[in-house]
Amino acid sequence: MSVLLYIVIIGLVLYLLLSWIRRASSNKSDKHSNLEPNRARRKSGYGKWIGGGLGWAFGGPIGGILGFVFGSMYDGMQSGKYEVRSTQVGDFSVSLLVLAAAVMKADGKVLKSELEYVRNFFVRQFGKGEGNNKILLLREIIQQEINVRDVSLQIRQYMEYPSRLQLLHFLFGISLADGSYHAHEVEMIRSISGYLGIRQADFNSIRAMFVKDTDSAYKILEITPDASNEEVKKAYHRMAIKYHPDKVAHLGEDVRNAAKGKFQKLNAAYEEIKKQR
Repeated sequence: MSVLLYIVIIGLVLYLLLSWIRRASSNKSDKHSNLEPNRARRKSGYGKWIGGGLGWAFGGPIGGILGFVFGSMYDGMQSGKYEVRSTQVGDFSVSLLVLAAAVMKADGKVLKSELEYVRNFFVRQFGKGEGNNKILLLREIIQQEINVRDVSLQIRQYMEYPSRLQLLHFLFGISLADGSYHAHEVEMIRSISGYLGIRQADFNSIRAMFVKDTDSAYKILEITPDASNEEVKKAYHRMAIKYHPDKVAHLGEDVRNAAKGKFQKLNAAYEEIKKQR
């Protein structure tokens, strides 16, 4: 009888000990999860926001960066999607965010004020909801190592040329969002432009929309100041076709509307040249 009593007591002690361990573990887990509930919700939100609109960006260097950002959740997002080869809306958005992060990190530091300027830029370009989503994901991407060459070559392989031009336009807008010229960032954009396969004349044209000098209007039209009136007119029509917002309409109305800004700068340059003559 005494042996049975000992067994019962030992069993009760073990039961109470295991119950205490489970409760302690559960409390620790709850405490940890409560530390970053917003982070978990954000990552889940990213998945819904971007997961349904990704094609080729699921794979390659960009996919690797997203894998670090999303963690294990990315595996579920990724299944079966990489076979889509044409550029999706999400592909463009992620490409923009990864390259924007690389540009912002070019001088070795990212200031809170810079993020605020970029947030305002995204809100102006894409609206408050979409802009805030982008800046939250950008904060995550900034923390990752970015191989600019490999990422840019992946974009070049799959993204059509007009969309790459729009990416370049956005990058200059982000770099100069605070109204200041940042040499390290502009040099990073120059490197990205080369990897993206953008023609030097097109790089100079878009750069001239943001960095003004005496012949910026001519650079935007990709001509020299000694061009004849007929050459100016032909150049304008050629560039109007190249920069027309409909070229990026497949990327969504937000991007198409943003592309109107590039088109308007072209028109302004043409009008300025006509006034000078």
